[in-house]
Amino acid sequence: MEWRNWAGTQRCSPATIAHPFGTEQLSEVVRRASASGQRVKVAGRGHSFTDAACTDGTLVLLDRHRRTLALDRDQARITVQAGITLHELGTVLARYGLALPNLGDIDAQTVAGALATGTHGTGSAHRCIAAQVLAMELVTGDGSVLELSPTSDGGAFEAALVSVGALGAVSTVTLQCIPAFNLRAEEGAMRIDEVLERFDELAGANEHFEFFWMPHSKWAIVKRNNRVDAPRGGRSRAREWFDDMFVQNHLFGLVGQVQRRRPGWVPAINRAIGKPAGADYVDRSDRVFTTPRKVRFEEMEYGFGRGDARRVVEEVRRVAMARELGVGFPIEVRVTAADDIPLSMAYGRDSCFVACHVFKGRPYEAYFRGVEAIMREVGGRPHWGKLHFQEAATLANLYPRWSDFQAARDRLDPGRVFANAYTERVFGA
Repeated sequence: MEWRNWAGTQRCSPATIAHPFGTEQLSEVVRRASASGQRVKVAGRGHSFTDAACTDGTLVLLDRHRRTLALDRDQARITVQAGITLHELGTVLARYGLALPNLGDIDAQTVAGALATGTHGTGSAHRCIAAQVLAMELVTGDGSVLELSPTSDGGAFEAALVSVGALGAVSTVTLQCIPAFNLRAEEGAMRIDEVLERFDELAGANEHFEFFWMPHSKWAIVKRNNRVDAPRGGRSRAREWFDDMFVQNHLFGLVGQVQRRRPGWVPAINRAIGKPAGADYVDRSDRVFTTPRKVRFEEMEYGFGRGDARRVVEEVRRVAMARELGVGFPIEVRVTAADDIPLSMAYGRDSCFVACHVFKGRPYEAYFRGVEAIMREVGGRPHWGKLHFQEAATLANLYPRWSDFQAARDRLDPGRVFANAYTERVFGA
């Protein structure tokens, strides 16, 4: 049996693959694996680019563990099984007039996977998705089920919010939601030099702000999403398909195939791409936040203090422009507010995030190491689900509450039932 991640770049051959339904079955799977000396890893939809979910022991897939368990419209709270995807969650919430305040640009991940890796959206007043968690059920290494919340084992609760699956298997999650809302999406081209000059202004003036820049191009695609009372409209379904599927997936994928075969053409191709077309429409928040991604790629992302944003992005631009690297995939820049989650990239500081990508099959190490060297200079923290070259010895200095997380790990999983090569690399054995 073989399991692969979404990008097809990480794979493993587990001794057992389990598909539990319900907390009782999940607990029993973990208990049996632990009793037989097998390690356990839980995989969501495989959207991590690292080997965080790989194991030669028992691999737990949550494809049957994805129900909505409770919903309180008055309190705007929902309890779900951990295998529900963000897309499915958004659909359920919309049906009852609710929404999450922020999302990333991909909604194929499971709720548990998004929390475990510190997944975030963008917005200078918004925090990562894990900041919306009110409570969770966690299955520990001996099969015990813990009820965690700020008032019930608060230390373990905080550590489990972003844990890379190293503390146990999350079974259920209760999330604080808000009333459903529409967003006006304004997407347009702006010269990259102007974007960097006005970065603080643009990030502060819009509830959700991000931009994409294609190396060697003078243009950036700027996305500004702001809450409005207006009804949905401004973009037909045909235009939506053209923008999101044809341009961003089919056409972009074709460009990637050309660049893989002719990497020396990348600078000329990117310079030849004209000023990107814009868009202006209103839609349901989760539909504006997210876009389908069909093109496979490799990705590294770092978060760092927002005050360093312009300098860091300019240095990353210089690395990406190196002709010998042949970087043809856009760089994404976003912002979030500080939070207090021990292993969050934004712990204790308003943050800027830079995500670098290459098409699947293209070499990435020289590019990513060059960018990571810049991030190390500013105390950048890597996204837990994306590629990086750091280890426990260097990561420990980046997180003020590193020892708190390690103490929770020692207490909740002393036998390292939920360990694998990745967790041993980033947290120690």
